[in-house]
Amino acid sequence: MAAHSVPSGLVKHLQVKQQPKKKERSSNCLFFVRKSFQLGLNNFPNFNHNNNNNGKPFFPHSLTITSKSSGSSTAETAGLSVSPREIKEKCKKWVWKGQFSINYFVSDSGALNSNPPLLLVHGFGASIPHWRRNIRTLSQNNIVYAIDLLGFGASDKPAGFAYTMETWAQLILDFLNEVVRKPAVLVGNSVGSLACVIAASESSRSLVRGLVLLNCAGGMNNKAIVDDWRIKLLLPLLWLVDFLLKQQGIASFIFERVRQRDNLRNVLLSVYGNQKSVDEELVEIIIEPTFDQGALDAFVSIVTGPPGPNPVTLMPKLSIPVLVLWGNQDPFTPLDGPVGKYFSSLPATLPNISLFVLEGVGHCPHDDRPELVHEKLLPWLADLAAS
Repeated sequence: MAAHSVPSGLVKHLQVKQQPKKKERSSNCLFFVRKSFQLGLNNFPNFNHNNNNNGKPFFPHSLTITSKSSGSSTAETAGLSVSPREIKEKCKKWVWKGQFSINYFVSDSGALNSNPPLLLVHGFGASIPHWRRNIRTLSQNNIVYAIDLLGFGASDKPAGFAYTMETWAQLILDFLNEVVRKPAVLVGNSVGSLACVIAASESSRSLVRGLVLLNCAGGMNNKAIVDDWRIKLLLPLLWLVDFLLKQQGIASFIFERVRQRDNLRNVLLSVYGNQKSVDEELVEIIIEPTFDQGALDAFVSIVTGPPGPNPVTLMPKLSIPVLVLWGNQDPFTPLDGPVGKYFSSLPATLPNISLFVLEGVGHCPHDDRPELVHEKLLPWLADLAAS
């Protein structure tokens, strides 16, 4: 998941519809703040920033590559899932910079060592088990690593730590260098994608062989997307929310609202295209780490911190193969928003980049409709291994 959504939570009731939803022109982690405002801070004035596209997905005219549903169901992919308990039992610890305990997972399925290993990097609020529907399939041909970024999952959440995109990128590079020790393919979702882009732009083929981006974020929070007029209008409100979140009592109140099970389920339902994928297991995956010491500090730091490097300046620097997969029902980074439009334009100008739009899919394609992701990802990985 991600970390940059407009906190316009200035509506009295949270309503989740089962039919196609109007896109909210916002980004990720502040989306959770917005929903908590909707659920609890009803004294703010209302603000409605839905689009005027009658709830229909918008596709840039230049975008011609799409992916249609193969008809596979959630039930069919469930048999390939790895349970969170099994993932936890196989996780290991790595000490980063001599002081931070980082939780990671590595597959042991006997995949061909000649194929490049994969490193899976989650988005905002998620952790290694968010890849539970992908690990077994991907492990058939590649050794799979997955990591909990600092501040998430079972990794350390140091008190007072100032989280940045650059810190996570350096964590990824050090993990590749010290643990994987082999050129790897980075696979990221949302802010995890952006961290992978930053890492790849600072590395070489000696560490990063390829890059897979699943609904890449434009920054760690909304302040990165200042070229969107909707964000410009809300910048004063964003700064106000930053101020409020730095007040311990208000931050604790919002955090408590966000992690209430019913509230979190409603948020997830609003960002997943396939709502059957929003099960109790997913809710528990997101909720459990929020009770760790330091989780609130991490939440506040990420929401209020610097947005980090913009992918617009980074993507042209990459010469390695890049696969971009984008769910067309993403309310965080919609295709007609600045980030979506930019990534949609890349295949026409950069020959190393392939892009596919996944129909009926939200912000977390790998968990939302894993079969559609695997349909595009597995052949791409095979071609990469053969090149």
